[in-house]
Amino acid sequence: MKMIQFSDTHLGFQFQLSDLQAIVEKINQMDPDIVLFTGDLMDEPNKYNAQNEIPPVLNQLKAPLGKFSIFGNHDHGGYGSEIYRDIMEKSNFTMLQNNSARVSLLSAEEIFLTGVDDAMLGKPDFEKALSGIPKGGFTIMLSHAPDLADISSTYDIHYQISGHSHGGQVQIPLIGALVTPPYAEKYTEGTFDLGSLTLHVNRGLGTTRLPYRFLSRPELTIYELRAE
Repeated sequence: MKMIQFSDTHLGFQFQLSDLQAIVEKINQMDPDIVLFTGDLMDEPNKYNAQNEIPPVLNQLKAPLGKFSIFGNHDHGGYGSEIYRDIMEKSNFTMLQNNSARVSLLSAEEIFLTGVDDAMLGKPDFEKALSGIPKGGFTIMLSHAPDLADISSTYDIHYQISGHSHGGQVQIPLIGALVTPPYAEKYTEGTFDLGSLTLHVNRGLGTTRLPYRFLSRPELTIYELRAE
């Protein structure tokens, strides 16, 4: 079973609808079963003038087992919470905001996708997000903020998928990320083994604040799950 994650497009700063269209086509070429979006769709939701043009693009994504999304801090910012939710629901994404979804696989097995609200401008509630998931069920947590993995690792969660950091967006050789946002200061990019939990932090696709990246390549992440 193949999942593809994209994150942090920040539409309206540098990333434009034509870039989103190109990403959608690239994801479809990879033939995913599930598509995950881990937050920050628009840089400033209430100032983005092409909101109605986003769903026709995102609706082109093909994922037979579902499309799932969570809130990032920019999705809440600028009075954007309902704007973002409306766009994603019109794009046939299931919103995971302190709730979960059961995904039935062709092998008759199942996994559980759960998502917490954004750590900066939302109200993440792990207990609520995990309620209803049976003990021992294979659980994947979507959290925009990677540093919440320290909390996830205290629960029966197997994998956490995050964004937010942009990989620092600008990295200095021998020093690393120039600037990291709150809740992405400990886990900046890549995969981390936290005991019973594995965390992957996606560098995202767009930019914010600074109109460039350096040594922090945009990223799509492919996850392949196989039965033991």
